[in-house]
Amino acid sequence: MSYVEGNLMTGETLVYKANIHWFIFVPGSLLVALGIYLFTIDAEAGAVFGVIAIVFAIYSLIKAFIIKATTELAVTSKRVIAKFGLIRRNTVELNHSKVESLNVDQSILGRILGFGTLVINGTGGGKTPIPSIDSPLEFRREAMQVVDEA
Repeated sequence: MSYVEGNLMTGETLVYKANIHWFIFVPGSLLVALGIYLFTIDAEAGAVFGVIAIVFAIYSLIKAFIIKATTELAVTSKRVIAKFGLIRRNTVELNHSKVESLNVDQSILGRILGFGTLVINGTGGGKTPIPSIDSPLEFRREAMQVVDEA
C-alpha cells in the first residue's frame, strides 16, 4: 500500500496521482554510453575513465530509480500530498484551503517531452518545489479544479 493510500482520512478519496518523468534516467544513461565508448578505446587512460564514468552512471541510475519509486504526488478530495524519500521521508500535505497556487516551471526540453517542476505555494509563504513531474500541467489542472470546488 502506498503512503497516500495508507494515509487517507475518513471520507477522503484519491482524485489524481502523478509520477516522476522517465527523463531522470537520461543523465545516467548518457554516462553509461560515454563509459562504454571510453572503455572500448585502445588507450589505457580511456579504459580507466570509462570505468569511472560507468561507476558514476550506476550511481546516477540507482539514485534516479529510488527517486522514481519513492516519490508520490497526489490530489485527494481534501488535500494535495507530496511524499519523497526512501529511508528519510519528507512529506508535504496541504489542505485545499491552504493551497494558494500551483506554479509550473518547464524548460524547452521539458515542454517537448512533457515534464517540469511543480511549485506548490501554501498560505504563509511556504513553497515546495517538486522537480521532474510527468505532465505537470495536468496535475495542476486537476489540483486546482478540486481546490476550487472545496
